Amino acid sequence: MLLTIKVKLLTSQEQHDDLLKTMERFNEACNYISDVAWSNRTFGKIRLQKILYYEVRERFGLSAQMVVRAVSKVSESYKIDRSVKHTFKSHGAVAYDHRNLTIKGADRVSILTLNGRTLVPMVYGDYRPLDQTRIRGQADLIYFDGVFYLMLVVDIPEEKQIENPDGILGVDLGVTNLATTNDGVQFSGEKCEAVRKRYSALKARLQSVGTWDAKKHLKRISRRERRFKKDTNHCISKQIVETAQGTNRAIALEDLKGIQPGSTVSKPLRSALGKWAFYELASFIQYKAQLLGVPVVFVDPRYTSQQCSVCGFVSKENRKSQSEFVCLECGHSENADINAAKNIALRAAVNQPIALHSSNQVEERWKGKPTPLGGG
Repeated sequence: MLLTIKVKLLTSQEQHDDLLKTMERFNEACNYISDVAWSNRTFGKIRLQKILYYEVRERFGLSAQMVVRAVSKVSESYKIDRSVKHTFKSHGAVAYDHRNLTIKGADRVSILTLNGRTLVPMVYGDYRPLDQTRIRGQADLIYFDGVFYLMLVVDIPEEKQIENPDGILGVDLGVTNLATTNDGVQFSGEKCEAVRKRYSALKARLQSVGTWDAKKHLKRISRRERRFKKDTNHCISKQIVETAQGTNRAIALEDLKGIQPGSTVSKPLRSALGKWAFYELASFIQYKAQLLGVPVVFVDPRYTSQQCSVCGFVSKENRKSQSEFVCLECGHSENADINAAKNIALRAAVNQPIALHSSNQVEERWKGKPTPLGGG
């Protein structure tokens, strides 16, 4: 699997200045190339390189490969949108490849600047040192809060996928509980909701002030909130995937792509739904599962919270409250999120080919008794 990891560069002041000057010059060249491309309505990489290669090298003092990467960056941007002329920020990413960037051992990188190559120490954060033979394609040099980072594309080996799972781990995503499994394990969103409300209140106060300092502070806390969400989702997804792997099960998730809270949802709940990264959590579960060989199945999300996991009866009135589920048909009662997770697991079981599950995994009510999705 190809993953992008963020590696911090530990530059000296001289190296920092050299890289910054190189980045600014590279993006100046991109803007010049974009001007020519827009004026001539010529956006193809090969054509632009033929017209501008020698001129850009002489005008901006860039190496041959940096000119090639600058032309490529401009051309790729116009593949997305040709309705307006594109401009590039002075501290936009610089694309490197194996011709002008080399990983040296476990903790150093040789990178080209306007003043030649420089050897810069680097740290991987939570990642273990990488085998340089696993680094693929280009790497982007980015500049963030006065620090340089490399975004490396790495080929991570995957474990052999489970061919015959012993069951399915259903996962229900929510607000009060960010994730709930059909095993009854719940990942509470209480702390996350408290953090979200605290940041929201602080942002509102800073926005009302409107000063330069307030805007700077607002930007800083937005990044903190984003890091908190990402770290929380990483922790939850890791535990879920390790549970599935350890019990030789597949994972079932609701297919929530493109679903937005409707107008009937209260404003506070819409805010909570909109501000928690549910899609990110699902994507973390998916890629971690792929690395560990755990199959992931997406199922129809409709009525999972209103349907009884025992008899299949669907009604809005089954959901007594956020946490309480009581079936009006058979009287079954349990935590509403756990009931929903069981429904997700059961839907995945009946929707998958025989190769994914054995016949004894499907509960009795699903044999010849289709799920009623018309009511509720």
